[in-house]
Amino acid sequence: MKQYDFEDTHIIKLNRELAMETENLQVFYGKNHAMHDASLQFARHRITALIGASGSGKSTYLRCLNRMNDRVANVEGAIMYRDTDINNKGVNVYEVRKHISMVFQRPNPFAKSIRDNITFALKKNGIKDKQVLNQRVEESLRAAALWDEVKDDLDKSALALSGGQAQRLCIARCVAMKPDVLLLDEPASALDPISTAKIEETLQKLREDYSIIIVTHNMQQASRIADYTAFFHMGHVLEFDKTSTLFTTPQVKATEDYISGNFG
Repeated sequence: MKQYDFEDTHIIKLNRELAMETENLQVFYGKNHAMHDASLQFARHRITALIGASGSGKSTYLRCLNRMNDRVANVEGAIMYRDTDINNKGVNVYEVRKHISMVFQRPNPFAKSIRDNITFALKKNGIKDKQVLNQRVEESLRAAALWDEVKDDLDKSALALSGGQAQRLCIARCVAMKPDVLLLDEPASALDPISTAKIEETLQKLREDYSIIIVTHNMQQASRIADYTAFFHMGHVLEFDKTSTLFTTPQVKATEDYISGNFG
């Protein structure tokens, strides 16, 4: 593995409305210092991609953004959302996750009908009106570009869906709660190219209503869909810029090597 200077960084500041930002975020798994001083800003109604080699810290960082690391790691620093530091121990984590929702790497539909996958959390949050529930089912499935494929099968098991459909159902399940921020951890890594293209198309449409932060191992995917990209290496954020800039004229040697395939 090549040695890079962790002081050699290029992190731009955004001159626009922010969805979230972190300030000097650090993550410790016991004595293992997994994330160092990560300060990043995320633009509202834009897609930000987090890229880097396996083990670079991008998924660890993403999971901090809605407190998914609470029971497994010690997270220090500020995670700012709507002027609130949601890393504060007094913050209600369940309320945080209503606003900042996550889609995981492998599709994980509930062993319920397609309809019940969408309405389960809604009912838990006190929405009982059947008309409202039906409307939310259709709206969220349309938002995830799945409605036309499943509208006649809403009461069939979600476990019968293909991998790509199941992942879009998981996106719809998040969207149904009307969050503000969508976090996605390599959502297309287990999918075929056609399903991947549908996920990417879905995310580009969702950007109109949501702020999206996506971890991807696929640099082509980042270059296709992301407005901004952050490059992670060994628990450090080394570069953050507009995607078009980062992929064409990277300012940091490690980023340049990673993008050109001269890394490792």
